[in-house]
Amino acid sequence: MYTCIIIDDEQHAVDALKKYVGKLPNFQLIACFTDPIEAFNSIPTFGNIDLILLDIDMPEINGLELSGALRGKTSRLIFTTGHSRYGYEAFKADANDFLLKPYTFGEFFLSISKLFPVLNVNDEQKVPVGSFFVKSKEENSTILNIRFEDIIAVESKMNYVMIHTIHRKVTAYMTLSEMAQILSRHAGFQRFQRSFIIAERYIDSITGNCIQMSTGLQMTVGEYYRKDFSQFVSKKLIKTGRR
Repeated sequence: MYTCIIIDDEQHAVDALKKYVGKLPNFQLIACFTDPIEAFNSIPTFGNIDLILLDIDMPEINGLELSGALRGKTSRLIFTTGHSRYGYEAFKADANDFLLKPYTFGEFFLSISKLFPVLNVNDEQKVPVGSFFVKSKEENSTILNIRFEDIIAVESKMNYVMIHTIHRKVTAYMTLSEMAQILSRHAGFQRFQRSFIIAERYIDSITGNCIQMSTGLQMTVGEYYRKDFSQFVSKKLIKTGRR
């Protein structure tokens, strides 16, 4: 069951989205907010959310500002707005999609289907197989087989991603959001920075907020991911009586 939250300052927009979400299989709407400040204060208490549907034009805190604070709490975020001029800002905010009001249920469903390609299967079937295919940007669109266990990190390159594996680096025709969707159903991957998804097994060392992978690749933990990162380290760290 996927969890979903709606944030929109217009009640009629919330009501319309509630009906849309209610038609989706395997989705549970756990909260709706018309006050962005209330959403900001409440959402961290829910744990990780599978999907946030977020309006942009809202009083006091707009959706673009709010997304920065909430992006680390959800694996998928869709902006819903009546203004097409926000498209570029939505891309910069690392949104998974952008729905322009008024949109039909068909448009909404197609957007959701891209992010949740297994809406009608049991949980056991949601675990991906051991590898996937990508088209290599640097090898004349040659289709390459990437094994999950070989992935060290995935790095955003705007409209592409660079997949760092134990064998090579592959630049693929995908976005980091699309890769996050694939990896979110496979254990062992974490996102502590907007530009990277990393494999836990290949973390070599941690110094403060700097992570170094086994290949020497380094990244700094993003500000909005630091609480989750601290919890991750604390959970993994073996504690002894010595200091």
